[in-house]
Amino acid sequence: MPKHYRPAGKKKEGNAAKYITRTKAVNYLQVSLAIFRKLCILKGVFPRQPKKKVEGNHKTYYHMKDIAFIAHDPLIEKFRQIKVHRKKVKKAIAKKNRDLADRLLNRPPTYKLDKLVLERYPTFVDALRDLDDCLTMVHLFAALPAVDGERVEVKRIHNCRRLSHEWQAYISRTHSLRKTFISVKGIYYQAEVQGQKITWLTPHALQQVLTDDVDFNVMLSFLEFYETLLGFVNFKLYHSINVNYPPILDPRLEALAAELYALCRYMATGSGRVIGNSESGGAIKEKEDENNKASSKADESELRLAQLQHQLPANEPGALMHLVEESTAVDTDDDETKECKSLFKNLKFYLSREVPRESLLFIIPAFGGTVSWEGEGAPFNEVDEDITHQIVDRPTQSHVFLSREYVQPQWVFDCVNARIILPTEGYLVGRVPPPHLSPFVDNDAEGYVPEYAETIKRLQAAARNEILPLPGDEDLDNSLVAAMMDRTESNEAAEKKKKLEMLEKQYHDELKMEIDGVTFSNLSNKKADKSPDTMDKDDTKSYHEEDEKIQAEKDSADISTALMSRKKLGLYKAIEIGKERKRDKVELLKKRKKNAESSASAKRR
Repeated sequence: MPKHYRPAGKKKEGNAAKYITRTKAVNYLQVSLAIFRKLCILKGVFPRQPKKKVEGNHKTYYHMKDIAFIAHDPLIEKFRQIKVHRKKVKKAIAKKNRDLADRLLNRPPTYKLDKLVLERYPTFVDALRDLDDCLTMVHLFAALPAVDGERVEVKRIHNCRRLSHEWQAYISRTHSLRKTFISVKGIYYQAEVQGQKITWLTPHALQQVLTDDVDFNVMLSFLEFYETLLGFVNFKLYHSINVNYPPILDPRLEALAAELYALCRYMATGSGRVIGNSESGGAIKEKEDENNKASSKADESELRLAQLQHQLPANEPGALMHLVEESTAVDTDDDETKECKSLFKNLKFYLSREVPRESLLFIIPAFGGTVSWEGEGAPFNEVDEDITHQIVDRPTQSHVFLSREYVQPQWVFDCVNARIILPTEGYLVGRVPPPHLSPFVDNDAEGYVPEYAETIKRLQAAARNEILPLPGDEDLDNSLVAAMMDRTESNEAAEKKKKLEMLEKQYHDELKMEIDGVTFSNLSNKKADKSPDTMDKDDTKSYHEEDEKIQAEKDSADISTALMSRKKLGLYKAIEIGKERKRDKVELLKKRKKNAESSASAKRR
């Protein structure tokens, strides 16, 4: 009998016992495929790739421990109750028993995902590390149209908008935003919260259309868990700065659809602290009573939900920066936070009506600036004399105030990424702005540094050397322009320096020959003695030496690869292919740049 012989019907071993196919897992749990998929999403169970696929390569495998983990969860029993409840409602409607159907619809089985959050994220840092996809999904659904009859409920969209605004309010208040980039997909943001870098993507402020190519059932399953997770994260973050959660907003501002503005007002007042203030609490209660005159039966929780169901965000200048100033007496900000906090300090921005204000109302207060917009409920009007910059996104500007700068929205994003106040000449109204560079790309590692990136580096170096005045000075742009060298001038200076070095070397060589006693006639005779054939031989010799050097390097690389294993050799070849692609990309960029410069010079002529 073989050593590893196993009679039929005995216990399985190896991969056959460790892994199970999806069909067998569904039959084992006695649920439908849709419920099984939802359970896997909520519990964080994903398919595995065993080394040896016993049932075949065309099937999906799960770990047996994960399936047992799902089988013992109380959530599976809740889903079974929901399935039974739907059958009862369907049966009551079929029997035309409308009263029973209404009673069943008013009392559906419910469940909570609070314990799942604690299971998947034992510590708060673990939750912050896994917050990228959560924020992207919540911001995506927050941008969808809140229309009844669509595949996504209006209540879910309003909840996503509330959660996203609360997150943005915290990031703006703590000045945690670090990078931002406008792309075709949307706007990328990166914030640093408690030492963790969190990156998320928000869609552009355009009309979204629900397509049939997307399985919304799967996305809604993810969204259901992400809403609970982000709610817990916001709760923890708000209490870390001594602010109550969830906030109760001003009904008057809610009526103007200024949700984020109302949220900032709430956090700026004393009612936002954990230690409640009786006077501010009484004021909020009076406002709630005025709002509840039309509906006396609505309680405080219903009012809170109704107040948060608006779509257009807004902001208040400086409100996020004054959040619970009294409660944080000790300054614990690091150097980077202080730098971000003072970037737009003493600067006052005004947004024209054509500017997509949602992103700018989030970014400008996060870096210490004050901002207003055109419309009802704005903190200050366009005629305010203290406005330093007006953001305009149109070809021309009819009326102009001489006391302010008129710039395009890209100027704000580039200033944030560069961490300095850039010159406004390239971003004036009607001009083609400079290239918008991504802060997520390391130019030195890529091997190609754009021209505008070098210009920004020179400006940053000038700012570190205290050549630039403080933000808000009248001669700010003039000093920046004076500190910036033109690229052609720098190239000419480099060529001139090279020529001077060659002349200096020639002078030293001639001086040395003069000391040694070598005359000019002897030197010319030596050069004349060399025939053209001798010179050609010297050139051929130098070429042979270069070829031998290249061949030696190639032979040494071949020897090192000959000793590698097959796995390491494949990895080495993949690395070399990646380097070759990067070199080709750099050469293509240089070629395009050269063609663009030549075409520009031809147009000038």
